[in-house]
Amino acid sequence: MKPLLHIGYISRTHGLGGEVILKTFDPSSEVMEEVERITLVTRAGETKEFTLTSVGESPGSDLLLKLKGIVRKVDADLLVGSAVHVRREDLEPPAEGEFFHGDLVGLEAVTPEGKRLGIIEEVWSTGPVPNLCIRDGKEELLVPFAEEFVPKVDLEAGRVTVIPLTYDE
Repeated sequence: MKPLLHIGYISRTHGLGGEVILKTFDPSSEVMEEVERITLVTRAGETKEFTLTSVGESPGSDLLLKLKGIVRKVDADLLVGSAVHVRREDLEPPAEGEFFHGDLVGLEAVTPEGKRLGIIEEVWSTGPVPNLCIRDGKEELLVPFAEEFVPKVDLEAGRVTVIPLTYDE
């Protein structure tokens, strides 16, 4: 397992004091309450580690972060679009049968018969159940992350079994 867990991204800045808004894969997660540091991977591919000075709520179930050393909006603007990671060693492991949403990104999605559907590229939390965004080239498939549609997650093998939605015409 990778030492860093991808939990979301910096979506925008807030105010003039260098605060940023974190859009997480799982708005109900309490991960940010457990950590004191985060690692950002900027759009340019640079890796930067920051100590959190504060974590608060922001409208729309996002989180408002204050990072040590970022005190001006112009500095925070450079972080917009950065992937946000936390160190696994700073977290309690998930319970049996539970998963960090960031661990699902990058897994191969297959049908129960073994047919490849694509790679999970994003996890969208837009409703009561997160949706897996599975892409294979130009094809995109959204699947609710619920047991009736995703009966098996095998992190060791790097794959999930997915029962795609069927639509009546």
